[in-house]
Amino acid sequence: MAPKQFITSQLLTELGEIIHQDQITRVVVGAVIIREGEVLLLERLTGEDFGGLVELPSGNVDQGEQYLTALEREVKEETALHVREVVGFLGSFDYESRSGEKARQLNFIVEVDFSEVSLSPEEHSNYFWVRPGSELWFYLHISQEVRSIITNAL
Repeated sequence: MAPKQFITSQLLTELGEIIHQDQITRVVVGAVIIREGEVLLLERLTGEDFGGLVELPSGNVDQGEQYLTALEREVKEETALHVREVVGFLGSFDYESRSGEKARQLNFIVEVDFSEVSLSPEEHSNYFWVRPGSELWFYLHISQEVRSIITNAL
């Protein structure tokens, strides 16, 4: 995992070129939101795609949508928090979606205007502020990829 990279138009262009070269069919953006050394994680609804998985606020980049625009939209839709600034790029990971698509999640560290988290009830059942190494960190169903992104962010 590379250390945090500052956001530049060149970086965003390069990410798009690599995604195209790698024939990725689904691009997802993820937000690492930190408050007092803890990271915000959301638990997916049971019975849905990846049900019970605890993840970063994240979602698909729509056709023609810019990565940072999608990131701001997804954070707002999933948490009701407003992104104040995208601080840096933390890396990516690939996975296969339930529909079999080759997906890549681009992860960014963001600063938000803190208020109460309000979940989208169609997607998530709970949220947690988690500190790596805590009891909750080991208890929750968090993928190794997300654990690595978070550990490198702190």
